[in-house]
Amino acid sequence: MRTVAGRSVDSVAWIVVRAMQAILAVIVAYAAVTRQFGLVINTGIPLAITFLPRALERKYDYEMGGGLALWIASAAFLHAIGSLGPYTMFGWYDQVTHTLSATLVAGAGYAIVVAIEADHDGVVIPGRLRGVFILLFVLAIGVLWEIAEFASSGLATLIGGKAVLAQFGASDIALDLLFNAIGATIVAIWGTGYFDGLSRLLARRIDWVEEDR
Repeated sequence: MRTVAGRSVDSVAWIVVRAMQAILAVIVAYAAVTRQFGLVINTGIPLAITFLPRALERKYDYEMGGGLALWIASAAFLHAIGSLGPYTMFGWYDQVTHTLSATLVAGAGYAIVVAIEADHDGVVIPGRLRGVFILLFVLAIGVLWEIAEFASSGLATLIGGKAVLAQFGASDIALDLLFNAIGATIVAIWGTGYFDGLSRLLARRIDWVEEDR
């Protein structure tokens, strides 16, 4: 096993995750004290997402590797930090976060389709078709996200105040979807193996649900 300063790479990844959680917790507390409720939401939800790996471990006895946990935490952390200003200060920042988030959505799509295939003997999905499914899955989620951003901006205009989710026009939507597609393609070609454990967990969950019926 690879090591960094005497520690395994996996344990180092978990240390970085905890550091991100601590930073986000401080930001959430500051936002709550200063009554910046939009910032509370934009940092509180990402903070909650960083605890997803441990929640899955406690509830389903699924031990997620530190690498995937760091992947999830990094996407959440970058979004939260972006709400402090980088989204508007740096034009490239939004593309980076969309690409990273899209890779995780792509991984979830892959895990879902593989779990369905594993649970049903008559279902066989060719590799190329899996890639197409992953791409379409990410684009569909991306469209829903853009609708949510548009709705947030519209609601803020109606009632006054700052939108929770920022929307910067048609060109921004097109770029977001483009980089979503790039993230999906990266996972479809190189990164599906990171999500095999999650697909096995979903397959077990499908079995349990069917047995309970």
